Amino acid sequence: MKIFSLILLLLITSSAVAQKKSEQTKSFRVTGEVKEEKKITIDDFPKYRESSLGDVVITNHAGEVKSTQRKLKGILLRDVLEKVEIKSESPRALSEFYIVCKASDGYTIVFSWNEIFNNPAGESVYLITSKDGVTVADLDESILMTSPRDYKTGRRYLKGLTIVEIKRIQ
Repeated sequence: MKIFSLILLLLITSSAVAQKKSEQTKSFRVTGEVKEEKKITIDDFPKYRESSLGDVVITNHAGEVKSTQRKLKGILLRDVLEKVEIKSESPRALSEFYIVCKASDGYTIVFSWNEIFNNPAGESVYLITSKDGVTVADLDESILMTSPRDYKTGRRYLKGLTIVEIKRIQ
């Protein structure tokens, strides 16, 4: 009975940790290996071209459906980052950079510079501007990010974006 109780306690504890709620965000910072740090707010989003993504099915690491995000619209992360100057001595060195996106709850996702700027994948990494007709300003989990062309979409579905850090491989 003690072992069963211990296992039950561990399951409840791990479930509570996995459900940590992210804080709502209205801006994020672009930092790291950049010539000048930038703060991007949701008020800046209308400056970028918005795309309709339709419905996006969010799946976990095993490919199981966890939710469907309906009527998504978004702007490309690439379009936002194009306005940031990376500290690079040459265009060739850009292949050594990667982009770390962090949420308010600590969840982190990573993209390579080439993945965003030199690959069709970069044409589908979005900051969400509205979901099911609700604008980013009114979303509980804003700022959202998604990469809907990923096979396991939940791996890079991020809620509460707070920082985008440009890093270089050492």
